[in-house]
Amino acid sequence: MTPFSLALAVGLVALLYASVGHAGATGYIAVMTLAGLEPATIRPTALLLNVLVSGIATVQFWRAGHCSWKLLLPLAVASVPCAALGGALDLSAVMFSRLIGATLLLSAARLALESHGVWKPYPVPGKLWGSALPGLGAAIGLLSGLTGVGGGVFLTPLLLAIDAAPVKTVAAVTAPFILVNSLAGLAGGVAAGKSLEWPSPLLLLAAAGGGLTGASCGAYLLPAKSLRVLMACVLMLAGLKLLSGR
Repeated sequence: MTPFSLALAVGLVALLYASVGHAGATGYIAVMTLAGLEPATIRPTALLLNVLVSGIATVQFWRAGHCSWKLLLPLAVASVPCAALGGALDLSAVMFSRLIGATLLLSAARLALESHGVWKPYPVPGKLWGSALPGLGAAIGLLSGLTGVGGGVFLTPLLLAIDAAPVKTVAAVTAPFILVNSLAGLAGGVAAGKSLEWPSPLLLLAAAGGGLTGASCGAYLLPAKSLRVLMACVLMLAGLKLLSGR
């Protein structure tokens, strides 16, 4: 894979993921693995690209008025120290990846059925899921740091499954959640003495361009039904990536 084709692939991943409030770490990991990059380089590079794209998505969805601080804050506050801890550890996450991958594929199928009116979400009372948010944030933060992703692929299906908020609000909450967890994962890795190699300017430019285009479409142009279909596609791709173990 040439540097230009790698940048093009990264830009396309950023565009697709940012349109649903995600940042694309699972996609970046996949294309960088195909490009033959070393595993020690892939995780921090994916997190750095995550920071860039999730920052862009956060601004776009916030400007469009979709963010819910009531939903975001308990998740983010609990997740940050756990993401930093996960980023400092070198644990095998193969079994976690397989289990989460299967969960994401099931979530993708549910979203696809829901977008066509075949499946209706079962709403959980607000007090019930509200009290569970810090615990969910902590668990997802730890997984985020361990696997080198921002946690959006874990958070989105959970919030949609309990009908916590409208689909655009879920996307708007997911983007800053990914941002803080990616930063925490990077900080944990650096504190543990791990090397941090900055992506090339070409990769940064491709990710920024794709992220801005995708986030603008998701925040302002795409209807909720289309966003659900896109989310299903993103979760399916992420699930397949995790199940593949590559």
